[in-house]
Amino acid sequence: MKHFIYFLLVLFSAQYVLADDVEEITVTASLIDEKLSDLGEPVHILSGVDLDAQGRASLGESIDSLLGVSNADYGFSAGQPVIRGLSGNRVKILKNGMVNRDVSAIGVDHPVEIDMNNIQQIEVVRGPSSLLYANGGVGGIINIVDNTIARKDFEGEEINLDIEAQSVNKGIATAFGARNNINGVNLSYSYENTDFGSFEIPDGSVMHSEEGHDDDDEGEEHHDEHEDEHEEKESGYLSNSDYERFSHKLGFSKVEDWGYIGGSINILETHYGVPYHGEGDGGHDEQEGEEDHDEHEGEEEHHDEHEGERIFAVTDSKEANIEGSYAFDAGAVNKINYFLRNSNYSLTEGHAEGGHDEHEGEEEHEGEEGHDEHEEGPTTFSNDAIEFGAILDFSTNDLGQKLSINLAKEDTSIIGHEAFMNPTKSDEYTFGYFISKDLGVHHLDFGARYDSVSRKGSLSEHDEHDEHEGEEDHDEHEGEEEHEGEEEHAEKTFYDVNMDNASLALTYSYDISDDVRLLIGAASVERAPSALELFMNGPHLATGRLETGNVNLNSERSNNVDLTIEFDVDSWFGNLSIYANNVTDYIYLQDETEEEHEEEGHDDHAGLIKADYLQKDAEFTGYEIEVGTVIDVNDGAVEISIGRDSVEGKFATGGFIPRMTPNRNFFEVSYRNNDLKTSLTLKDVEEQTKLALNETATGAYQMLDFTISGTVALDSDVDLNLAFFASNILDEVARNHNSFVKDQIPLPGRNFGLRFSLRF
Repeated sequence: MKHFIYFLLVLFSAQYVLADDVEEITVTASLIDEKLSDLGEPVHILSGVDLDAQGRASLGESIDSLLGVSNADYGFSAGQPVIRGLSGNRVKILKNGMVNRDVSAIGVDHPVEIDMNNIQQIEVVRGPSSLLYANGGVGGIINIVDNTIARKDFEGEEINLDIEAQSVNKGIATAFGARNNINGVNLSYSYENTDFGSFEIPDGSVMHSEEGHDDDDEGEEHHDEHEDEHEEKESGYLSNSDYERFSHKLGFSKVEDWGYIGGSINILETHYGVPYHGEGDGGHDEQEGEEDHDEHEGEEEHHDEHEGERIFAVTDSKEANIEGSYAFDAGAVNKINYFLRNSNYSLTEGHAEGGHDEHEGEEEHEGEEGHDEHEEGPTTFSNDAIEFGAILDFSTNDLGQKLSINLAKEDTSIIGHEAFMNPTKSDEYTFGYFISKDLGVHHLDFGARYDSVSRKGSLSEHDEHDEHEGEEDHDEHEGEEEHEGEEEHAEKTFYDVNMDNASLALTYSYDISDDVRLLIGAASVERAPSALELFMNGPHLATGRLETGNVNLNSERSNNVDLTIEFDVDSWFGNLSIYANNVTDYIYLQDETEEEHEEEGHDDHAGLIKADYLQKDAEFTGYEIEVGTVIDVNDGAVEISIGRDSVEGKFATGGFIPRMTPNRNFFEVSYRNNDLKTSLTLKDVEEQTKLALNETATGAYQMLDFTISGTVALDSDVDLNLAFFASNILDEVARNHNSFVKDQIPLPGRNFGLRFSLRF
């Protein structure tokens, strides 16, 4: 199969022949107002045009093909970015330079709540400049940029109408946008409605859940045999993997010579199915000898019992932003950029009887919100935050200097049947400093940050695991009112955890020649434990685990060194990055072993795996390499590139870190001119056999994708943009090793899509 794929790539590129140089395109990173080619650390910038051509997807999936960046998915709706093996709170998600504050960090089945409609670009940034914008971003930051608050005056009226269809989920997405400058005020509005059904999966995707921890008892050879035995060639779709999203973005701004001031209101609502739930699935019951086989024989009956149950989530996000910039005529401060954001976010998970294999419309979702059809009440995750930030620019002709101030207050709560953490409050006061010096062929960037973080929470004291010791006790949790009443009688211990963190980063770049540049980066970044890592204390059904936090956790410190060499000689380009990252007191979730479980005797944790948040020093090492050539053809250019990324995570005392990204190879052939772009890409993901304790191997797969997009002028003022995209063309059975639920939730099958966009 690989030889056939390589042949396709060669055949696609063979139709183009040699020619001359290509016109240079300047790309700007919005965070620090520098050209991409001038930044001192590895940065990816993905344009909104390229994102549209790929079709709608989660944030993690949208950037999964960038070197060093991968996706930890939980079906279509939830995809959380991973940078060089680091994920969760270690990767900060920003919207227009402001931290996105949802509840994705307290549930792998929770989406990163970003409106992907009508965005300008996505930026992936590491290094000193990232310290200006977010604390604890040891893996880096991802910034989503849109133009809801215009920083420059709109040039006349612009209206867009978009329609997109995808085959894998039989889905339709529609969007509308309007921008205009009226009496000197910039006004913008955008709307989106995405309605995707449950996605199709390839033949052979279904894997029985009994694999679990048996593989650790019998070894890798047994795992392979067991997987072959239980993987069935079935076709169909993944139940409860549907997704629907509504969004509204309204913004205004006033631009003058001194700068601009503006505001926006963003409303985002999603309804989606949860394709896997730990309740009644997996756990150590599957590890206890011959009874495990009896459970396997009865799996069909067990599946039938839950087949009619729909597990779903409804989110509601509201944001109000004020943003501006003011340039001073004189004085030490050249300019100040500032923002104030108030966000209210909630995610409600519920159960309902009756199948929902296909997405059946808004009416049914409205009925789901009542949750009256099931004995289990809903669970609501909420996060209310207010944040102020300012960046003062002290730059001179010889020296770039910026100072940032951020103040944030965040209230997080989980209320309902599956509440696994008591309400918490977080206060953050942070200061960042960035300095840049150009010394001809040498360039220095330095960043420093001080963070004062306070997290207040509590732990409810219960008898050891009494809440998991049988159906009698489970009956006590059959509704939100009883659950809340139970909490009132539970004895609570309150904690106020205060942490002061300091971070430094330095990058040195040297222009060896006009075409070759060397970059050396060093950083020591500190991250305070999250509220979840500190105060988690209960069953987390999305991961199939009984998780327990630790209020005595220390802050992580990530000491990173990387070396990058870049070249752009004639029509050839390339880069190589090698890095080593030693993390002191790395926080991770450790599953108990079967031996530890057996020592506990009768407690089976209600079929869940017991897992604790622990700390241990860790080491991440890896590299990213890309080589390519650009060939001028007629009025356009052909670009051919080959890339590879690799990361290995190990504990200092031995053993691999769980859910690490496998080695990946990338092949791309693309053609672009003024009106047309087409590309054929292959992502070759290797088998992951470097396994953590209790982990199972994940097989290799190849993802072959194709896109073609172009613009047709229908009139002097009307353009029609057309895009066709195809993903997983080979209909590969694929599982994402980054995912907690890789066995239960395979990646989608073959998908074809069309997108029509009218621009007036």
